[in-house]
Amino acid sequence: MGRLMGYLYECKFKDIYDEDYFISTLENDVRVVNKVPAYIMERFDQNMNNVYNFRIKAWSPIQYYRDAVLPRLLEEKFIRISPFANRLSFDAPPAVQRLRCFANYEALRFSSAILTLGETLVARMKDRSASNGGKYISVHLRFEEDMVAFSCCIYDGGEEEIADMKVARERGWKGKFTKRGRVIRPGAIRINGKCPLTPLEVGLMLRGMGFNRSTYIYLASGKIYNAERNMAPLLEMFPNLQTKEILASNAELAPFKNYSSRMAAIDYTVCVHSEVFVTTQGGNFPHFLMGHRRYLYGGHSKTIKPDKRKLALLLDNPNIGWRSFKRQMLNMRSHSDSKGYELKRPNDSIYMFPCPDCMCRSNKSEVSRSSSATRSAWIKSYYYGCFSYPTF
Repeated sequence: MGRLMGYLYECKFKDIYDEDYFISTLENDVRVVNKVPAYIMERFDQNMNNVYNFRIKAWSPIQYYRDAVLPRLLEEKFIRISPFANRLSFDAPPAVQRLRCFANYEALRFSSAILTLGETLVARMKDRSASNGGKYISVHLRFEEDMVAFSCCIYDGGEEEIADMKVARERGWKGKFTKRGRVIRPGAIRINGKCPLTPLEVGLMLRGMGFNRSTYIYLASGKIYNAERNMAPLLEMFPNLQTKEILASNAELAPFKNYSSRMAAIDYTVCVHSEVFVTTQGGNFPHFLMGHRRYLYGGHSKTIKPDKRKLALLLDNPNIGWRSFKRQMLNMRSHSDSKGYELKRPNDSIYMFPCPDCMCRSNKSEVSRSSSATRSAWIKSYYYGCFSYPTF
């Protein structure tokens, strides 16, 4: 039936990614356009709201697309899929996985502006850490005001913090946390390892793991809540800590400053090239970054993903001494380093665990050589909305 046409919807895909490169790289597999052809829109009176919207259950199997989505697409010629994220199971046939891998790891790259600045900051990090062989670690810290507020965790900011968080929760999620009957248990949230780590806690963890004052750290984060107060102990422990705001001039950052996704893309680029990546909270950013680093570095990259339940118990134990805490942290770091090649298990994301689906030599070559004539129609992904990785 020929190639299905993917549509990059008006969500400014090209502001973050290299749109032309994405389209040209996939041209033998999916015909991607950035505007729906007029002759198609004529059938819908030039109104996108008239286009059939397929609401697909999250993680649907490929069989559902064969049996339900494809017939409707053939009938309508043009459909929407919204919401779009996570609509296909991660356990799909090899050909589908290969196309996913090819799109994610080969076709997607950041826009020239983002890539240029990101690589400039990587070079500056390596220059500044020349005394350490140009090696630095990157830390993804989630202690922005909205993150702290959403977590409902309580820290040591007293009444001012409580008031700030109430305002932030009402501003961001009006009524969500004040519904009648809603019970919030900050203590239980912390014990379950769900609280964002503070800059102080991150510093103690890293020092316990053996990183000393001479370590160069790139900190990837948004605006830290009460930064002057909360960042002070981390900077005291690691005076060589750098951020994009420190490494880049105001003029260099100006085109990106009012766009959180573009700023996150710059952080992502610097983190990809670090010797060690430290994740302190879940989310798409660290998950995709871990997968990308595994893909780039042959299946294994140095990543520290702390056991936050265990860490909470240790940090809250008033009787623990530094020697005992350090021993526990060294064991935690050793556990992260010893994982080696982590293979994808059933239902795991190939974007976090690209091995083996995305990392067999034959997989890459087959995808790049393949033509539409050799693939069944249902393999062709229909893109509505921004096909994106990572989602920041």
